[in-house]
Order: sequence, then structure tokens, then C-alpha cells
Amino acid sequence: MTPPISRYPVPELKDLPEDLRTRILEVQAKAGFVPNVFLALAHRPAEWRAFIAYHDALLLKDSGSLTKGEREMIIVATSSANHCLYCVVAHGAILRIYEKKPLVADQVAVNWRKADIPPRQRAMLEFAMKVCERSHEVDDADFAALRPHGFSDEDIWDIAAITAFFGLSNRLANVTGMRPNDEFFLMGRVPKAKT
Repeated sequence: MTPPISRYPVPELKDLPEDLRTRILEVQAKAGFVPNVFLALAHRPAEWRAFIAYHDALLLKDSGSLTKGEREMIIVATSSANHCLYCVVAHGAILRIYEKKPLVADQVAVNWRKADIPPRQRAMLEFAMKVCERSHEVDDADFAALRPHGFSDEDIWDIAAITAFFGLSNRLANVTGMRPNDEFFLMGRVPKAKT
């Protein structure tokens, strides 16, 4: 028997408001499955909408110098610090795909300080982890340390906002007992078969 994806009731797709159902079906068409987070958070539709809107504002924009892979790297490193299995597994899969490096997500999740990443990404994760664990200690010196690596003040805001947003996400996933989809575990680890 497959364990439940959440401690809370998970609504049936057919019973969801039209806007939620439409977005979930779009994700399913693109990914080939419905990530459990979409269904687990649909328990509270108004919060689901706010969550997805902020998620998209942070991760789907093309402005700034952060790559999609770097955004995912922040999520994996900070989610690991927050002991969030769902986010480490799901975003680790996305990180593997964006970076085209099957090992980097595991390295970042286990110990980002020993990961095979360039100094720019190391500086980015140093700051993200400070925001994650000691945000009250952030000062001007932290901003100054990022600038030589090409990060603008807006990029630094993005690093902090992604870290903060996924702090919320990690806590919700942990409290609800959100289970990662089995599909995430293999994504990006081996090349896709050519058809």
C-alpha cells in the first residue's frame, strides 16, 4: 500500500476549483505526473493560490543574474538545513536537470561546502545559509562579499526571498508529512532515452 502524501485530507482533482485544476493539469502535462505538493496544499485553496503566486514570482522570472539552476541550488541547500525531505528530493531533481550534473544536487544536499561548485555559487550558498539559519546576523559585509561575484542588490534580495519562502515551504511539508513523488528520485540521474 502506498503511504499517504499528507497528514491532511488531499482533495480529488475533480473537486478542486477550476483555476487550481487547470494549473495542476498544466504541470502534469509538462512533467508527466502531478507533484504531490500541488495536491497536498490544495487542502486550502486560498493559501495554495498565494503560495503558487509567490513561488512563480521567485522562480519563473528571467530578471537578475541568478540562473534557474542557482535558484534550485539555494532551495536544495536550505531545505537540507531545514530537514525537508520533500523539497530536497523534488528540487534536487530539478537542480540535476537544470545544471546537467547528476551529482551536484546530492553534494549540495549533503554538504554544500564540499560540492563541486564554483566560487560564485559557494558565496551565494554561504549567504543563503546565513539567511536560513542566522538572518538576524546579516549585515552590510554580507552584501559586500557577494558583489565581487556579480550579484546585485536585487540578486541578493532574490537569494534571501527564495531562502525565506522555502523556509515556509519546508515547514509546511514537514508538518503535513508531505511525501515526495517516486518520479523525483530518478529524474536527471541518467540521460533520457532518445526516441
